[in-house]
Amino acid sequence: MNERFLAERTALVTGSVQGIGLAIAERLAEAGAAIVLHGLASPATAAEAEATLRRAGAPDVLFLDHDLRDPAATEALMDRALAWHGGLDILVNNAGIQHTASLIEMPPERWDAILAINLSAAFHTMRLALPGMLARGHGRIVNIASVHGMVASVNKGPYVAAKFGLVGLTRVAALECAAAGSRDSGGVTANCIAPGWTETAIIEPQIAARAAQFGGDRVAGVADLLREKQPSLRTSKPSEIGEVVAMLCRPWAHNINGITIPVDGGWTAQ
Repeated sequence: MNERFLAERTALVTGSVQGIGLAIAERLAEAGAAIVLHGLASPATAAEAEATLRRAGAPDVLFLDHDLRDPAATEALMDRALAWHGGLDILVNNAGIQHTASLIEMPPERWDAILAINLSAAFHTMRLALPGMLARGHGRIVNIASVHGMVASVNKGPYVAAKFGLVGLTRVAALECAAAGSRDSGGVTANCIAPGWTETAIIEPQIAARAAQFGGDRVAGVADLLREKQPSLRTSKPSEIGEVVAMLCRPWAHNINGITIPVDGGWTAQ
């Protein structure tokens, strides 16, 4: 099987200077895609991420740092990304933020920011990427949701609302693009991936809170988190999420459309 199956394809991965996003971008680069790298990052962090993608095999990399809380900035991001190599073949909406607090204690500005980045930005990128995909009869939209797009947890109101919304939005997109293209052209698909506990910076505050219950023992804090939700008792690595994204971008995946794939050690099977 040709492992450079994305040669001459272009992918935008939002929130891709670290964590899951960078791992996804790196995997797509290994498959031959030119990568639009995105994130709010220092020049040094952006340069390091770009170097990682070039080492992985990306034939070209474009770094953009538009703030996805602002619809106008998101449109500007898409203008640049779509013009760079004549369109996008792959769109991965990965950018996300989190804040844990009860509904009555959740700062309204946090609600607004989480909904803007985790949900509204995906709407704007999808509505702007889809016309070109539909015209060419080929495209892949992969939205990084969460187990919290399938089940709820306390103290995560805006995050859960945004991720449930992202799953629903993805299903609508899947239906609207299902008949585009053909097996030969590759078709246009929209799917979600729902990671459980994954080794990224976004869960560090929750780990710290649990570790504090065990006298600062981080290992014990992680174990406690896993024991509560994830039956495998193992975290996922960001690279494992990258492999699932790559699978959905394979030519043979033209009829995998509108689904949400949990990578959660059995969390949502309970």
